[in-house]
Parts: sequence; structure tokens; C-alpha cells
Amino acid sequence: MAGGLLPGGRNARFSYRRPPMHDINVTPFVDVMLVLLVVFMITAPMMTQGVDVSLPEVETNPMSDSAEPLTVSLKANGEIYLEARQVNLGNLPARLKAITKVRDKTMILVRADKRVPYGQVMNVMASLQEAGLVNVGLVTEPPK
Repeated sequence: MAGGLLPGGRNARFSYRRPPMHDINVTPFVDVMLVLLVVFMITAPMMTQGVDVSLPEVETNPMSDSAEPLTVSLKANGEIYLEARQVNLGNLPARLKAITKVRDKTMILVRADKRVPYGQVMNVMASLQEAGLVNVGLVTEPPK
């Protein structure tokens, strides 16, 4: 009985244990973050939103801009979409002005079906200019 107790009342057979660690184990956190990164890398290309239009094929240089642009789409039947919502040509400048109040230096991409008359594309461009947007790009597809 005398050999089992150490001074201070501790039991001798449990004296080999290490003191508790005060560091945070970040390995599970890194594992979760890597899994999320892979999931987002796989799903991000599938989340492209927009309106299905048949774009003209033109050879151009790709755009390199970090800000997310707004998209105005013109379908072959004459419907106009701001992002994924259908809008009238008369309402387009007011909606764009409201968006530019929130987002400074907004870039607009115009996606027009190749069967849309040139005059209708110019009407949309005039609406963009009326809204005060001058940073406008036309979306095309590369030739096959």
C-alpha cells in the first residue's frame, strides 16, 4: 500500500500520462475545407445561368475581368432577359439604373441570338447607354 501512492496523493501507475494538449487540431477543419473546395469546383461550371440563345461565331480574345458582369440576353423571338428575368425594352433602363446604384462599375454582357435583327440589338444598346452604362461587351462563340 505504501508503494502505490506518491507524495501528493497521486497513484503511481497513472503518473506516466501526458498533460492535456492546449493546441487546436486543425486537421479535420482542413479536410472539410478541401472537400468543400472540390465540391464547388465540380458544381460551379454547372451553375451557369442564363437564357438559351444561339450565339454568332467569331474569333476573339477571351475577357479577363474579376467582377461578375450582368447579362442581357435577346432571344430569337424578340424576348429580352436581364440575367434570367424577362423584361420589356422600356423597363430595361430603369432596372439597370437601380442595379448600378448598388454596384459601381457594372459590366454588361449582351448575348443576342444570331437571328435577332440588328435594329433590335441596337435598341438594347441604346437602353444601356440611356442607363449610363458604357462598359458593354458582346458575347460570341468561337468558330468550330
